[in-house]
Amino acid sequence: MKSVNLYEAKTHLSRIVCELEHGEDCIVLCRNGVPVADILPHRASRVGLKEVDPELAGANYVGDPCATLDESDWPEALR
Repeated sequence: MKSVNLYEAKTHLSRIVCELEHGEDCIVLCRNGVPVADILPHRASRVGLKEVDPELAGANYVGDPCATLDESDWPEALR
C-alpha cells in the first residue's frame, strides 16, 4: 500500500491511476500526513445487470416490492 499527499495526487493523478492499472492494490491519500481517503482500482461486477442472481432465481413477488409499508408492518423496535 502506497501513501500520497493530496498535492502530489492532484499534480500526478494520471501517474497514480496508471499505477493502479498496473498492479498497485490501493493508494492512501493523506492530508498533512494523516490518511483521509483510499483510491482503489476498479473491479468489474461479477453479475451483469441483465443476469439473474442464482439465489433469487424462482423468487415470486406478491404485490409491489417497492411499495411503502404500513406502520403496523414494521417491527416494534423500528417504529
